[in-house]
Parts: sequence; structure tokens; C-alpha cells
Amino acid sequence: MEFDELFREVRASAARLGADADSLTDRQAREPSRLPGWSRGHVLTHLARSTDAYRWMLALARTGTAPGPRADAAELERQLGEGAGRSAAALAADLRGSLDGLLRDAAELPVERRTVLVPALAGWRHPAWYLLWRAWRELEVHHVDLKTGRDSAGWPDGFVRTALAETAAALAARGVPVARVEAEDLGQGWAVGGSGPVVSGPGHELLAWFAGRGPVAGLRADGPLPLLPGWPLPPVPGWS
Repeated sequence: MEFDELFREVRASAARLGADADSLTDRQAREPSRLPGWSRGHVLTHLARSTDAYRWMLALARTGTAPGPRADAAELERQLGEGAGRSAAALAADLRGSLDGLLRDAAELPVERRTVLVPALAGWRHPAWYLLWRAWRELEVHHVDLKTGRDSAGWPDGFVRTALAETAAALAARGVPVARVEAEDLGQGWAVGGSGPVVSGPGHELLAWFAGRGPVAGLRADGPLPLLPGWPLPPVPGWS
């Protein structure tokens, strides 16, 4: 996808999730999300801190200099635990502030700096423009995790197509035993490997299966489904 299209999709996804976050009461914010051990407050806090991390990388791409210390995994875990129990209004305001800042920073990123490689916390590198894809993916998937009535059927077709293509390539590189996936509603399919089942069904359910989100009752396979690695996976072939 082009940068401007990704930007529009992130803005729209942020507006949808922000509206649901604004509607939560304090009691609802403390109720369980779809993620084991996480409340809705955990999901919203995670999204806000992930967005801040993307802003850190955008600043690095823009200036070539790290904008202060970077939060490591332990610090992010501490922030998650401390932030999850805040009031619903504080959670929503925190997330909205982070997302507004991300959109502002992305809009101000010079065109010539969009291809600057920045380091993900896990160590692999990608162009600055790819941060918009990562942000969109986080917003769409964690909106489902928030358990406010949205499920994978609400994912935009463009999001599903892009994520399926990227994930199929990453799984193929890891030798995951799935021969092919067929998104029947999208009229598209992707080869994964030379062995294993062909899995078909709605594209959003295929992606939900890849992402470890269910239910996926609409999928069909001509053999047993394998266990999948943790998702999301770094893209293949990636950048160097």
C-alpha cells in the first residue's frame, strides 16, 4: 500500500477504536478482554504505549537521532501493569493523545525520510513507512480483543488481503506445514508450503486463525491444522 492510503486507514481505524474506548465505563474498563489475563484497560494501555514506540521510531527516522531513551520490554511491562487500572476516561484520553501524535508525526515525516530503516524492539529493521502498517494492524486486531462488539468480520478487506499475503510468505519461510490458504470471499489464495492442508474460508477467518483469534468455524481444511508460530511475524524477505 502507498503511504497516503496507509495513513487514511490508520486514521479511520483509530477513530473507530477511539469511539469505543470513549464509550467504556470504569467497570467495563476493568472487565476481561479477549486476551487471557488482560482487562480492557490492559489492551488500551498496550495500544497507547505501542503507539508511543512507533512515534519514537518516526522521530528517529526524521532526525537520524534517537529522541531520548527507548523503553525496553521490561519497562513496557511495568507501564502496562501500572496503567491498566486507570479510569476509563484516563485510558481513552491517553490512547487518543498517542494516536493523534502518531498521525501528526507521520504527516510531518518528509517524503525522503519514509524509507529510512528503523529498528523494531525485537531487532529486525524496516522502513519508517512500515510503522503505519504496524499501527493499523495493532488497531484492527486489538479492537477485536477489546470485546466491545467488533469481530474479525469487521476488518477491512484491504487489511485482510495485506496481512494474509504477508503472513503466508512469513510462514512459508519458516516451513510451516500448510500447502495453501484460499480466501473465498476475496477471490484470492496464497501458497504457503509444499505439504500440509489446503485451508479455505472467509479471508477474515483465515487471518483470525493466523493471528490466534477465533472462532474460525467457517474454515475448511483437507487435513489436520498445524500449530502456528506466534503472530505477527517479521516480513519476508524484509529489509537490510
